[in-house]
Amino acid sequence: QQKKRLDVVKPVVSVYPAASRAHLEGKSSLLCLASAMFPPLVRFSWKRQKENGQLEELPPAEGEQLELRESGRTAAILLVHQPENSRYKYRCYVEHEGGRVESSIKLIITCLFQSFSVAVAPLDPFQSQCRVKLLCLLYTVLIVKSLLYCCGLSLLMSLRNKGPSTCCSHAD
Repeated sequence: QQKKRLDVVKPVVSVYPAASRAHLEGKSSLLCLASAMFPPLVRFSWKRQKENGQLEELPPAEGEQLELRESGRTAAILLVHQPENSRYKYRCYVEHEGGRVESSIKLIITCLFQSFSVAVAPLDPFQSQCRVKLLCLLYTVLIVKSLLYCCGLSLLMSLRNKGPSTCCSHAD
């Protein structure tokens, strides 16, 4: 029995905001990842913490969960339905044979809406300027990459069409 207990490895738990199309519909996604555990069976649960510090169960109407299992790790995606300007700290709990592990993330819905949709909340000028500069840089890199690819293809085609070199002729 003691040997069996030593083989159990608690999961490493991390929580991240997950990007999805749900942001456009007034929802946010959270990803809770449990990895590096043995045995690989876990159960997820969520709680949210109000600004006053009180923990509460997540009402079923305000969230739905999807679980994804892969070798060595399991993820739960929580789709949160809540109004704009909500500020909660979400806690992900992972039940495992080795015990209970938790991780948390503070989710401020207005920030997430601003980064995904201009129509939901207006951006401040600094964010707008940064976004434009980032897009310009991205398009510049893509254009340069395309030009290099075309030049490389042109060079290869010209070398291929030229055929074997005739610069060195043998005397008869």
